[in-house]
Amino acid sequence: MFSRIREDIRNVLIHDPAARNGWDVLTNYPGLQAIWWQRLTHRLWQWNLRWLARWISGWVRWLTGVEIHPGAVIGRRVLIDHGMGVVIGETAEIGDDCTLYQGVTLGGTNLQGGKRHPTLGQGVVVGAGAKVLGSFTVGDGARIGSNAVVVREVPPGATVVGIPGKVLGADERRSGGFQPYGVDTGMRDPLSPALASLLQHISATDARTRLLEATLRNNGIRLDCPELPSLDKRAFQSLLDEHDASGIDYSI
Repeated sequence: MFSRIREDIRNVLIHDPAARNGWDVLTNYPGLQAIWWQRLTHRLWQWNLRWLARWISGWVRWLTGVEIHPGAVIGRRVLIDHGMGVVIGETAEIGDDCTLYQGVTLGGTNLQGGKRHPTLGQGVVVGAGAKVLGSFTVGDGARIGSNAVVVREVPPGATVVGIPGKVLGADERRSGGFQPYGVDTGMRDPLSPALASLLQHISATDARTRLLEATLRNNGIRLDCPELPSLDKRAFQSLLDEHDASGIDYSI
């Protein structure tokens, strides 16, 4: 038991620069305290002392702000950073070396018995406020961005952002190391490529329409339809700037 506690403390010291020493971690990290209590309540749950396990869990939630069902399975070196508002459901499973931030929910989406909550693989990072809902697997090394709502399986090494969650990319060989809150400064809006492609298509269609109109007029055919409204490039400037480096012409 004490070796596991020392392991947890070392893990916090590695991943949180605000942690000054082992005593600081032992006494001032409610997310870690909630995990330690859950190890006790999980054992009580396995011994079929389920009312007692739930009763203790209720007090732990009041003391730490973290609600972990006694039936949940939690691996080694799991870090709940800050912790307030974290909810982990009964059939949730969390692999080794995962990190969860404040406001995370590992919840269920149905009222049936059996497996209802997600399974996190090893090394998963779930950002603040993210909701992972349903009985599916989040692959090893995946990262869930802050406030994302994930309702379907996530490939290993993927980064997921948005509502509903959208996969930015997946790489099972990810070696970029730990990313706090599951995001980095190089991430882009996953809708931007689709919107930029649509904008390019509209621009090309507009140019072709004007060419057809000019050809008809040159051949003596009069058109009474009104002029097409022009697109204001300034309204799309941030989108265009984001894709300038791609080498694709999104000009209007």
